[in-house]
Amino acid sequence: MGQPAAKQRRATYADLEAVPPNQVAELIRGVLHVLPRPAPRHANASSVLGIKIGGPFGLGDGGPGGWWILDEPELHFPDPDAPDEIDALVPDLAGWRRERMPELPQTAYFALAPDWICEVLSPSTASFDRDEKMPIYAREGVRYTWLVDPIARTLEVFSLASGRGWGPAAVHRDAARVRAEPFEAVELDLSVLWAT
Repeated sequence: MGQPAAKQRRATYADLEAVPPNQVAELIRGVLHVLPRPAPRHANASSVLGIKIGGPFGLGDGGPGGWWILDEPELHFPDPDAPDEIDALVPDLAGWRRERMPELPQTAYFALAPDWICEVLSPSTASFDRDEKMPIYAREGVRYTWLVDPIARTLEVFSLASGRGWGPAAVHRDAARVRAEPFEAVELDLSVLWAT
């Protein structure tokens, strides 16, 4: 007769902090996920989108302003399965309306859920972003999620529906020029996101 399998130890924030700086670490329901730094196409799409959104919405340059737009912020949310534990997620981009967060926190993380997040998909992260992270963003009340795929050249725009689930995605492709929530005040030319 076999021995029962040993119960896996829950990862902690200390485990996340011990991950080498050349990797991205996230903690979800006590499981540490360690991912490589983004590949060039991924990094380019994220950087360009941050510039295109950050100028008009973060700085008010050619747009309405009123947002904090940040690269790779660390988000801390309560882990519903373990009191006193957290889920720690790092989206590629996130935005907070300044009316909800008038000042940046003094901590190295954000406990207030963003109003918008963007994940740039890669073959190694796509299912993790969709299946693990998006449900947590919905649970925490993030109103808008964008998924950018620099290989498929798509932008998927999700809005939080009633009941804290995602409504159907609006999908934009290739060189489309779009006005996507919550940044519909400015037209975005998707072709600038795809490195050629």
